[in-house]
Amino acid sequence: MAGLGGIAAVGKSIEMLLNACFEEHPPAPNKKTRALLVRTSDFEESTRAGAIGSPALTVFLYRVDFNKTMRAAWSATSGQDGRSHLGLDLHYLITPWGTDAEEEHRILGGAMQCLETTPILSGPLLHSSGAFDAGESVQLLLEEISTEAVMHMFDSLPIDYRLSVPYIARVLRLDGRVAAPEGPVVSAVIGATPTATI
Repeated sequence: MAGLGGIAAVGKSIEMLLNACFEEHPPAPNKKTRALLVRTSDFEESTRAGAIGSPALTVFLYRVDFNKTMRAAWSATSGQDGRSHLGLDLHYLITPWGTDAEEEHRILGGAMQCLETTPILSGPLLHSSGAFDAGESVQLLLEEISTEAVMHMFDSLPIDYRLSVPYIARVLRLDGRVAAPEGPVVSAVIGATPTATI
């Protein structure tokens, strides 16, 4: 069961996986490429101070949504075990940063090859901060959204459009804290007259 750190742990898991792949097969020749989690303000800083740098690949969580397939099933489970179970889909945008177009294309190709080769995060591939159960896993797959939708995202970001690919991580299950134990069950009979047995 992932706790409150589950969302952050999935992002760190993706970052960790990509950095391991870049270490084994560097996409930019004779350079160290790094993957890093970013937020909106990091894009703004990158245009002024080179906060992201290059070569690099940014992993940007732009949306969190409940998983429509598992919502009803886990709601029923919550009614039985007294704990909340929230299934989430995490929507990411991966963006390469390089000194030229060829380098950015190589970085993006290396990232997509890595995520296609290892599309399931489980066991040691899941960051320990998420407190995942032994059998839990998260699937990474390309998200099916239009180019216009991706470009529209950049309208709300402090940088111009850059080549980017959307991915979705599903299903992250956030479990609530342990429910309070119920009190002992007591039966009482009121107004009954005891009868003697012989």
